[in-house]
Amino acid sequence: MTLKKQIFNNTAVQLIGKILSTALNLFTFAIITRELGQSGFGAYTTVITFLSFFAILADLGLTLVTVQMLGEEQKEQNRTLGNLFGLRLSSSLLMIGLAPFVVMAFSYSQEIKLGVAIAAASFVFNALNQVMVGLFQTKLKMDRVAWAETLSRVSMLLGVIVVVKLKWGLQGVLLATSLAGFISFVLHYYFARQFAYIRPIFNWQEWKKILRLSWPLTITIALNLIYLKADTLLLSLFKSQAEVGLYGAAYKIIDVLSSLPFMFAGIILPLLVAAWQEKNKERFNTILQKSFDILAMAAIPMVVGVQFLADEIMIFIAGAEFQGAGNIFRLLIFAIAAIFLGNMMAHAIIAVKKQKSVIWIYILVSLSSLVAYLYLIPRFSYYGAAAVTIYSELSIALLSGIFICRYLKFKLNFQGLKKSLLASVLMGAIIYLLPTNLTKSAWGLILVILLAGFIYLASLLLLKAFSAKDLKLIIGKQM
Repeated sequence: MTLKKQIFNNTAVQLIGKILSTALNLFTFAIITRELGQSGFGAYTTVITFLSFFAILADLGLTLVTVQMLGEEQKEQNRTLGNLFGLRLSSSLLMIGLAPFVVMAFSYSQEIKLGVAIAAASFVFNALNQVMVGLFQTKLKMDRVAWAETLSRVSMLLGVIVVVKLKWGLQGVLLATSLAGFISFVLHYYFARQFAYIRPIFNWQEWKKILRLSWPLTITIALNLIYLKADTLLLSLFKSQAEVGLYGAAYKIIDVLSSLPFMFAGIILPLLVAAWQEKNKERFNTILQKSFDILAMAAIPMVVGVQFLADEIMIFIAGAEFQGAGNIFRLLIFAIAAIFLGNMMAHAIIAVKKQKSVIWIYILVSLSSLVAYLYLIPRFSYYGAAAVTIYSELSIALLSGIFICRYLKFKLNFQGLKKSLLASVLMGAIIYLLPTNLTKSAWGLILVILLAGFIYLASLLLLKAFSAKDLKLIIGKQM
């Protein structure tokens, strides 16, 4: 199979899987918000955010290092995987296991403190999954991840439905979350056994080699905590759980959308690593440019469309009680655009092993974001949090892009981005001219979104944003 067909097949399977899992995720989210309300969902968001701090620290940079190590040590794959699995298991149990004890020192309600203990298991299972995901990325077999994610989402949905029927409230929802995490781990492990024998190996000498490679990412990830999760955590400490609920509802959609560029980058990273190891700079640059163009074409129309449809989208997904999250969503979508545009640059830095050289970027952004959060959140609540989130994501994207372009002596072409922007403006104009009452119903909103997507794609074709070669690549034919 040619490289292009591998990219296409992996992208197609992941895209279908992501569409299914996203639909299931949003359906589950819709049930939870309607069942728990603003304050209850705020408590749910606080629990998940609190645990996320410990889960991200437990990562140790191993998710991305796994791809690097498996790409370089194919002959000793089982041993490498075993040590990665053992290290990940140890770090997860240690760090995430601390969360239920540390939360006792905070002034949260007993409901939230108990919730942290119940949901902790789901984060341990998710951490272990990432080792298998690294294996699938290396093998270009991300369809297994799509299957595992989709089936686990089904289990989560069914669990939440049962919880609602039994009226178990917040604790029941968190219990369903942990159960779905366990099912996801079992599926990932089962699929991974088709490619490797995975068992935990506790070899300190091997662990030291892994940590020497991952420590720059560990520091980067720890700094990421400040600008990725500090907003919700500080909001939960300074403001009411109802405000956390509104912010959390908008941020949930942002989380769903932000998974798309990381999914795409997960497919592309092994290709960048291979091109760099082969010293094929031209191929490396081509892959990077094409990837940037694709992500730009996905990001820009979302920003424009949300400005017109944010309130309706929030009501449709989370319920009428969460209409107030529409303005938050309008702001946070700009952070998503920055994530889309900067994602491949950050992964290119990993591919060329220059993680150490960009630590200063994360230090600068994290510390400045923390100061901004502490000043703005007490004064402007979730609007202050959203503004700093935009600043942090945009700063990371710009500084990472500048660094990799200078290091590679690579000049990024913005023609695709410009055409995406023009096509999005045309799309936005059509949405603006449509009758306002059309989006008041669920089916009307879906119709408008589909129409907007059609107009956008047609505009891209008219603007020749796709070349003939690009179209052949999309349908997987030999060039």
